[in-house]
Amino acid sequence: MSGAYVIAAAAVFAVGLYGVLMSRHLLRKIIALNVMGSAAFILIVAASGGVETGPDPVAQALVLTGIVIAVASTAFALALLVRIFRETGRTDLE
Repeated sequence: MSGAYVIAAAAVFAVGLYGVLMSRHLLRKIIALNVMGSAAFILIVAASGGVETGPDPVAQALVLTGIVIAVASTAFALALLVRIFRETGRTDLE
């Protein structure tokens, strides 16, 4: 695994964590959580294989499954956000 991938994943995770901790708007928090998940996907793909061995198909399948789960959970979170907005008229936390 290259150090550049680890640094990139750490930077992406830090941006997502900053968004989760500092934003009061729920939509921004949902997006930031997706950014944090992308950092995990970067690490899994980076650790899956080297130049000599080629990419590992199991890790790629794991990331693909993770992307599908992330899309489904994001859709559910957005549906909850719409419901919260209809009930309260607000999308930020107090």
